[in-house]
Amino acid sequence: MGQQDQPDERHRRPAGVGDDTVEALGKLSEALETVERARGHLYTLHQLVGHADLMLDDAVERFRAAGHDGIADRIATDLLGRNVIAGRWTFQIVEDFDDGYYALFRDLDRQARDELVAGRRHLYEAEMKERRRTRGRPGHEARPAGE
Repeated sequence: MGQQDQPDERHRRPAGVGDDTVEALGKLSEALETVERARGHLYTLHQLVGHADLMLDDAVERFRAAGHDGIADRIATDLLGRNVIAGRWTFQIVEDFDDGYYALFRDLDRQARDELVAGRRHLYEAEMKERRRTRGRPGHEARPAGE
């Protein structure tokens, strides 16, 4: 089997690393990927709420133009620029998440990989690829040509 048909070194488990360790790191990585998706949704919330708040300017203006000053005043006073949770706009929620939970999660994932497998990422998936691909078939190469 040629070198090209083997995973690159960064996707091979170091000597002495057992299946249980690779599986545990794989589960940690999967959990981090789920948190990455949640983080994306948090940024979506941030952008959507911000956009909605800016749209309120137009709504207030239209209510005033239609002669509904009371409704326009309530929206402008009570809703426009309001905190989405106590004391916070969405940018503050995003910053707290990024600097707290998310930063710790990423750090612990990196520390575990550094301590156990010399920092290598996605070993569980790399080994799954090796089990599932058909050697010698186009589209089933271990890595891109030239690596």
